[in-house]
Amino acid sequence: MMLAAPAAAVAQTPDSTPETAMIVVTGAGLPLPPGTPAYGSVVIPRERLTDSASGRIENILSDVAGFQQFRRSDSRSSNPSNQGATLRALGGNASSRTLVLLDGVPVADPFFGYIPFSALVPDRLSVVRVTRGGGIGAFGAGAVAGTIELASATRDQLPDLSASAFYGSRDATELSAGLTQDLGGGYVSVSGRWDRGDGFQTTPKDQRVAATVPAAYDSWSTNLRAVAPLSATSELQFRATLFEDRRTLRFAGADSMSQGQDASIRYINRGAWQVDALAYLQARNFSNIVISSNTPFRKSLDQRNTPSTGIGGKIELRPPVGDAHLLRLGVDTRYATGDMYEDAYNANVAANPRTFLRHAGGEQWTRGIFVEDDWTPEALGGRLVLTGGARADRWSIRGGFYDQVNAATGAATGTRFADRSDWAFSGRAGLLYHADDAVAFRASAYSGFRLPTLNELYRPFVVFPITTQANDRLNPEQLKGAEAGIDLTPAPGVTLSATGFYNRLDDAIANVTLSATTRQRRNVRRIVAKGIELTAAARAGDVSLSASYAYSDSSVRAPGTAMDGLRPAQVPRHMASATLAYAPVDGPFLSGTVRYVGRQYEDDLQSDVLPDALTVDAVARLPVGRGVSVIARGENLFDERIVTRNAGGSIDLGTPRTLWVGISWRG
Repeated sequence: MMLAAPAAAVAQTPDSTPETAMIVVTGAGLPLPPGTPAYGSVVIPRERLTDSASGRIENILSDVAGFQQFRRSDSRSSNPSNQGATLRALGGNASSRTLVLLDGVPVADPFFGYIPFSALVPDRLSVVRVTRGGGIGAFGAGAVAGTIELASATRDQLPDLSASAFYGSRDATELSAGLTQDLGGGYVSVSGRWDRGDGFQTTPKDQRVAATVPAAYDSWSTNLRAVAPLSATSELQFRATLFEDRRTLRFAGADSMSQGQDASIRYINRGAWQVDALAYLQARNFSNIVISSNTPFRKSLDQRNTPSTGIGGKIELRPPVGDAHLLRLGVDTRYATGDMYEDAYNANVAANPRTFLRHAGGEQWTRGIFVEDDWTPEALGGRLVLTGGARADRWSIRGGFYDQVNAATGAATGTRFADRSDWAFSGRAGLLYHADDAVAFRASAYSGFRLPTLNELYRPFVVFPITTQANDRLNPEQLKGAEAGIDLTPAPGVTLSATGFYNRLDDAIANVTLSATTRQRRNVRRIVAKGIELTAAARAGDVSLSASYAYSDSSVRAPGTAMDGLRPAQVPRHMASATLAYAPVDGPFLSGTVRYVGRQYEDDLQSDVLPDALTVDAVARLPVGRGVSVIARGENLFDERIVTRNAGGSIDLGTPRTLWVGISWRG
């Protein structure tokens, strides 16, 4: 469970030359460039992905200190639209400032920008690589806080048959199964997972009312992946994922639903001219009902339908330019379109009549070209790697509109927003120097940008009693940053890393308070985040320890406003995580994880505090023979009170103590 394993350690390499090779299907992408460690990547291996207390990828990602979502809740008790991914204390916004890729394909929702974490099942993954800081490679537009790369499990990691069943606190169940078969020199893998539970009370006992209900959830996902060889050095990879996620939050009738149908096809060539080409399609939808928090708790808003579509692709070439260089050239494109249909209701009248019908939407299109080169000078015997790259993006936001019809009179109003387009240029450069086998130095500087999502531009939302307004004039966010670090291997099996960073996000999009009940998405001059990140890992025989810590001094620079100089909303100064595991080969497995999240603020004016929280998780697995294991898992064992929302004293809580027992089988 070596969290701090160097990114280069998971690189795939060609097995042999085209002239002598047998056909070997890996299901992986191209080898990682040699300059990857210059950007301080952190790797989460499969061993950790398959043995966590919650079985949820968003909680596993918290092993990397500095990773956060807008709320402290996971995908069982958070509104899906809150589940953006962010690194480096650049929070304060529910959209993802981190680019999340699965097998090279962006997974963020085309309309909202949130990540469908419930559909990203850890058992289906081989490895996760987290790179904090700006990125400029394929689909680099949007990677202002970093990149999270998920890779599907390869054939050697997938059993022919697998199944598991868990029963947990509050009548929760988790069922999964997988089938992988060799086929025509390649393989096909089908898997599915279903989670449901009655949920816990997110509302504190002293704030519960007649309409208060636990956060029930019911979600499922299924995944098909096929890999077929085309030659000794090339293969075709296909993936399709279907998912649906239903949740109830706080009040009876406050139901949300998200669903998706995603597909992608990828061509990999590991020959002299290496190629990584892919195309993808996303069809997503979202709905959400808002219940008034005033007696008698009637429906105030029905965001009944938010269909969106994402289409994109890339072509990356690596021409043979000599052993000292690895050159990457490529183009990519992303198109997103979406509509929001919602109905407003009068919650103050017994009939609860519909008052307005609203329809909003628009589209975005980004086309980019990128080049990056990693140079390993022969004169230094491979101890120095220099890397640098640049990309240019042509972006457009068009077709934006907002229509409203009075349900009583039929009177209609409508607004058509101006189309916009421009160029954005970004780049990065880094170096990695191995002073000896035990010490390596690295440094990098980078820039990047992120377009506002269709949600930020056109969709207002309500978390009663606060309404947050959309803003069609939002500008793209612009990042500039630099960092330096050192990686140490003081003894076999021991790695230590330290990174100092400075990031500046200009035109940062934030929810700005206008009154006690109104906020609006606006660009603020900038968010400045600086800090340190520490990572450690050690292994001695069957025992391993991994740990990470992030200190972030983040502040908003918005002269003339009340938020100037304050910490961004939802951003803690301190985050830490540590996991101790005992894992003998073919023997019992034990692990414990401690996580700490420092105090943070609910809003931009620091009016409401979210206290710090320390949680402890544990996992125990006992093999009993014939591929069968009995497993016990515990989340938040000491039942720490985790405040996830505080709006003027109206509080939501995160996952309490949750215990699981189950069985797994691999055949």
